[in-house]
Amino acid sequence: MLYDLNVAWSPSMDPLELQRTVSFLSSLGYDTIALNHTISSVASQIVNPIPSPLPFTIPSKTTILRRCTFTIEDPSQNYRLPNIAAAYDILALRPTSQKGYEAACLSLSEQSIISLDLTQRFPFHFRPKQLMTAINRGCKIELCYSQAVMGDSTKRRHFISNAMAIMRATKGRGLLISSEADGVLGIRAPADVVNLFSVWGLGRERGMEGISINARGVVVNEGLKRTSFRGVVDVIYGGERPMVSAEAVADAKSSKRKVVDVVGNGTPPLSKRALKRAKHAAKEAENGKTSQSTPTEGNLASSEVQPSSTEDITSPLVSSSITPNANG
Repeated sequence: MLYDLNVAWSPSMDPLELQRTVSFLSSLGYDTIALNHTISSVASQIVNPIPSPLPFTIPSKTTILRRCTFTIEDPSQNYRLPNIAAAYDILALRPTSQKGYEAACLSLSEQSIISLDLTQRFPFHFRPKQLMTAINRGCKIELCYSQAVMGDSTKRRHFISNAMAIMRATKGRGLLISSEADGVLGIRAPADVVNLFSVWGLGRERGMEGISINARGVVVNEGLKRTSFRGVVDVIYGGERPMVSAEAVADAKSSKRKVVDVVGNGTPPLSKRALKRAKHAAKEAENGKTSQSTPTEGNLASSEVQPSSTEDITSPLVSSSITPNANG
């Protein structure tokens, strides 16, 4: 999946222009789009002005997120960042001073993105220590290519210089590539974005990670912060328990006997051990009947030599006893 987590939005923006921008991004292959609202001060009541749902039809299989980019200058002030993060889907910080930059990299934890306006000259250097600390804490450093595409020669020169300094400090790790486009002209296809940053020194694999893997990590982490238990454990649908009527619960409580299932004829089922014994007894009975009904070879031989009647046995003895003596 491809992500563009920075599409400029303002309350005075034409809905038709926004619809064209979203449709064009979807046609280029971007699946998740974040509408960005940039603010620099906090009102007494924090309300997300981005409408949900949008007043027009979005393309199918396209996810719309609502993002807030807060401009921070003095970190000692109470900006109520947790309240701002609760009102939006994604929170990003845009530091404009060295104190704000160091606080966003080292101490503040409500944001998932550090977005910098690279078209200006910063009074500090991008050192690996601050940037890698922020990346190890889970933040991503955002590079918005429309700042160079739609800007003049001075802004383009500052953008290329700052972007190359960030890429050298991070070695291409933990970078998030977005458009920050306020119209169709500031949008580029994913392959063009990767080629554009490869010219400035970012590898093609790191470029693809900036619009896919790293962006997905931001969306997943922000979702876990808002829907999970303490930002650590998220419960996905694990099924539902079967509904039990109140009558069944009352019957179970009133009955002291253990309720067992019965078979079709109303008798309780046998246990596995009882079934095994019954099967073994039936098998032995069947073997006994078979041995009694079937004669063996010895029995067949004895039956062949056995005389048929008692007369045959006694006839020689009787004849010998009644034979007259020749001398008498």
